[in-house]
Amino acid sequence: MSSPLVEVKDLRKFFNLGSNKVLQAVNDISFSIGRGETVGVVGESGCGKSTAGRTILRLYEPTSGSVTFDGKDIYKLRGSSLKDLRRNMQMIFQDPYASLNPRLTVTDIIGEALDIHNLAGSKAERKRKVEGLLDLVGLNPDHAIRYPHEFSGGQRQRIGIARALAVDPKFIIADEPISALDVSIQAQVVNLMKDLQRSMGLTYLFIAHDLSMVKHISDRVAVMYLGKIVELADSDKLYDDPRHPYTRALLSAIPIPDPEVEAKRERIVLQGDLPSPINPPKGCQFHTRCPMATEKCKTDEPKLLEVKKGHFASCHYA
Repeated sequence: MSSPLVEVKDLRKFFNLGSNKVLQAVNDISFSIGRGETVGVVGESGCGKSTAGRTILRLYEPTSGSVTFDGKDIYKLRGSSLKDLRRNMQMIFQDPYASLNPRLTVTDIIGEALDIHNLAGSKAERKRKVEGLLDLVGLNPDHAIRYPHEFSGGQRQRIGIARALAVDPKFIIADEPISALDVSIQAQVVNLMKDLQRSMGLTYLFIAHDLSMVKHISDRVAVMYLGKIVELADSDKLYDDPRHPYTRALLSAIPIPDPEVEAKRERIVLQGDLPSPINPPKGCQFHTRCPMATEKCKTDEPKLLEVKKGHFASCHYA
């Protein structure tokens, strides 16, 4: 097997809130992403998914740990070396209404990336490149002179995808790219991303809380809870045979479009609220809501171990 494109090792991102309070947003996560692979990251709001994505791209500086991209530790790079690397690592943001500058035309929104990395060429060449990118994501190239408010949410997200593709990256982090869109548009955007991946050889980290959509696009899925990865496995294995009780609870919430199967299925309802990442529980962080918790879970923190080939879970009873 070839070496992974992205390797995350022991990554932590803590935020100092003052008064001796520290928010442990991302707490010791490790995983890798192969070339051309899509790894999905799922979990409740506030579990640290988006913070992990931004820290991997170095939009946030890490508290500790390392991220290796194509053999280079991105946290050790400075200046022009870091700028060159950023060409290969791009992000699609969650909210297409907030991530596009309302004062710029689509030509300037997409062309800005070309200008920064000296890829624009002449004005006519820049215009051709922008129009080509719009055509690539399914938008009318003639609309390049319009402003963001003249587009629908789905169209704006396609502009965001075009902006990410402008510098011809190898790796894209998609931070909940469909959560702000109508259900009818979500599948179109995900299918577009899959088509682009096949044609351009892209590698994705796909962050979402829609488990059915994550299964549709991901090769492997990581489940996060309170800043930690609690389960990691191939997509089919995770959905067919979840080993962590938190994953089972998440999967039980997915509706099945068969009334007879749905009526017989047991829904796992978690008790209590998500603990605060400022003061996480000792031992297994999930024990305060876990229906299987024992005294051991309250004191001993489980490690993320391989329970089956390629299937990892951090549970004493996995």
